Amino acid sequence: MITLTALAWVPPFAQGLVRDLRARWALEEAGLPHRVRLLESADQGSAEYRRLQPFGQVPALRDGEIELFESGAIVLHVGARSEVLLPADLAGRARAVTWVLAALNTVEVPIQQLAAIDLFHSEKEWARQRRPEAEASVRNRLAELSAWLGNRDYLEDRFTAGDLMMTSVLRILRHTDIVDQTPNLAAYRARCEARPAFQKALADQMAAFASAEAARQQRGAA
Repeated sequence: MITLTALAWVPPFAQGLVRDLRARWALEEAGLPHRVRLLESADQGSAEYRRLQPFGQVPALRDGEIELFESGAIVLHVGARSEVLLPADLAGRARAVTWVLAALNTVEVPIQQLAAIDLFHSEKEWARQRRPEAEASVRNRLAELSAWLGNRDYLEDRFTAGDLMMTSVLRILRHTDIVDQTPNLAAYRARCEARPAFQKALADQMAAFASAEAARQQRGAA
């Protein structure tokens, strides 16, 4: 059975955004049986885990003899087993893969830079000076994405792994109203988030965090 490694707990600001959610969502869309191994943060640097994930991050995945890390690689691996995520026709599959890479390499990079400023460095003077430029970069990318999307429901003619990844990237901006200010992108994100597979993946991730938090509080009260 496929084993996905995810973090047992993260602070509230990161809950619902940790990148194992992308893999969980893909597995749910594909209908592939799997189990989730929950990793304590203290174990991220262990030699055992570093053999699976050289950088100590999540997610990581084992599928028989195949071992993968990086959410994009995992989503594409899962997608190769599901026409829901990667169309069977070569042209459709190529476009879906292109959008996965565009989400990770073109859209996520400026979004992550802005999120890092807001969530980790907002009180620093350099961050206050850098933020307007960082936000402008994000808005420029989203304007380009919005222009492509237009009145479409999805990036291509139907939902694919490209939409899964793009929606996951847009969700990083949930601490802002930037996406909401672009109506077609806001509707697109909501449309993808309404998919049952996403709702199941998100609920499972949040349930794991809630269970870990309850255990932490119980230990603290003991």
